[in-house]
Amino acid sequence: MTYRNGAFVVDTREGVIAQVIGAVGDRVQLRKPGGGLEWEVPFAALRLATRQEREATGLWPDKSLPAYGCAECVQLDAARRAAAEGDDEIKAGDALVAQRRHWRSAHMLPVGR
Repeated sequence: MTYRNGAFVVDTREGVIAQVIGAVGDRVQLRKPGGGLEWEVPFAALRLATRQEREATGLWPDKSLPAYGCAECVQLDAARRAAAEGDDEIKAGDALVAQRRHWRSAHMLPVGR
């Protein structure tokens, strides 16, 4: 078993959250979210990061607060909340995807990407 590329995991040897960028055999290549040096970890030394851990490190949009005073975050959050109150699960899912896609591209990716 291995983690998919892009998954956020915890290197339990150091308690560091990282993103999976590849795997070879029983070793997984990791990088800190947003970029930086890469390192390898034995698969057995990893676990999936919890939602709370991702939220605490800014890797997951907090449901209660739009980020950085961003006007688009405010609009997308309002649209997501309105869609969640309705009966259309597809519309609610689309609104959530739009919010998270914006979050990643506007607030997580390094400048210039």
